[in-house]
Amino acid sequence: MLKSIIEKQDAAVVASVERTPSVRWVLASLSLSMLLSSLGTSIANVGLPTLAQAFNASFQQVQWVVLAYLLAITTLIVSVGRLGDITGRRRLLLAGIFLFTVASILCGIAPTLWFLIAARAAQGLGAAIMMALTMAFVGETVTKAKLGGAMGLLATMSAVGTALGPSLGGILIAGFGWRTIFLVNVPLGIAAFLLAHRTLPVDRRGPRTNSAGFDPVGTLLLALTLAAYALAMTMGRGSFGVLNMALLLAAALGVGLFVRAEAKAASPLIRLAMFRDRSLSASLAMSALVSTVMMATLVVGPFYLSRALGLDAALVGLVLSAGPFAAALAGVPAGRMADRFGAQRMTIVGLIGMAAGCFILSMLPAPPGILGIAGYIAPIVVVTVGYALFMTANNTAVMADIRADQRGVISGMLSLSRNLGLITGASVMGAVFALASRAADISTARPEAVATGMRITFAVAAMLIVVALAIAVASRARASRHSLSADVS
Repeated sequence: MLKSIIEKQDAAVVASVERTPSVRWVLASLSLSMLLSSLGTSIANVGLPTLAQAFNASFQQVQWVVLAYLLAITTLIVSVGRLGDITGRRRLLLAGIFLFTVASILCGIAPTLWFLIAARAAQGLGAAIMMALTMAFVGETVTKAKLGGAMGLLATMSAVGTALGPSLGGILIAGFGWRTIFLVNVPLGIAAFLLAHRTLPVDRRGPRTNSAGFDPVGTLLLALTLAAYALAMTMGRGSFGVLNMALLLAAALGVGLFVRAEAKAASPLIRLAMFRDRSLSASLAMSALVSTVMMATLVVGPFYLSRALGLDAALVGLVLSAGPFAAALAGVPAGRMADRFGAQRMTIVGLIGMAAGCFILSMLPAPPGILGIAGYIAPIVVVTVGYALFMTANNTAVMADIRADQRGVISGMLSLSRNLGLITGASVMGAVFALASRAADISTARPEAVATGMRITFAVAAMLIVVALAIAVASRARASRHSLSADVS
């Protein structure tokens, strides 16, 4: 008997030792997938002027190279998360990496602009699969005690990809031409596929009681609704016209039809009862608000640095990379803090940091030279580090107690809330900046007007973060009351 117990304990120790390196390799493959998807988002922007010249196209036409990728991710990310829950995450993630890599080759050899746009949409579908399933895999692979650290690692790789895109894209275009900004993904994609194929756990073939089937009607309605909303927020070069209003009304109608379809579906894409979970609804709302604010740094930053501070393009790019670089450095420590001090507490700390940075930017003068650069970088770093802490803690809080058959769809909803915030921010914060600057064309506005527009935009951003902070405090108080009542009973 004693010998049997000792043998079982020895076997458990050996299994634990053998499992640790495999978890590290799983995280490495998931991190590379996250890096690829975020790199694909940011690397194409820097090539738009070159693409306009190469294809003899207008700026509005080449913008679809970026928009097609973003639309594919936004419209499909929840659906592919659900599909992963049903068919198996490993095989779907491998398919997503394969599709992303093949689409990158097609982008690199594109003979026409519209071929390139179609290939970018396919690349966006691959990226949606990678984004939706990486967080789901982390929730499945890592213990709850170390979930924050793993989420922090994914946040770091996302920030690295975002920061690396513009600088790497500029170097590749200058040295080797625009095609290389897409072909650079090919060796990385092959490495990610091989690593994922070797390390990811095999999909379990258990009973499918919770996965009765896919929801094609709900999937189609959600995709069309999100596409209408995304187009409403991004078309029109900053003006909101009849077409934008029609698309917004179509999106509102789509929401109603989607809710009705999900209430009747035997296997709904999104179980509406999930939104009765106030903690989940609060986390999704905060993620959308915070991402809306983060887009303000991307919308306002280039104009403020070039027009108000008079920096050249190279220096503007260098200053803009400070924020994502700081977020990359903060990602893993933020995860460890979430594990140690609690995800809800760190969510509030991150939001306080973001609010402080936005308030400082809303009162910032625009002195010339190094003082102006340092005065901008310091609060931006505070904002982005707060963002890294918030996203890591928020994602950890959501994914910690999710049922296995819901991890894919919940992970997709988290990514969707972030993307919707980015799209809304590009439109709303861009409009706030343009109105506050009181300039018909922001690219030729006076430095004083641009500086005023920046301050007003970040004042609005600070208010949005205060709203998110109020939601976080209320959610934590509600959780504390629930825990106390559970203890009493």
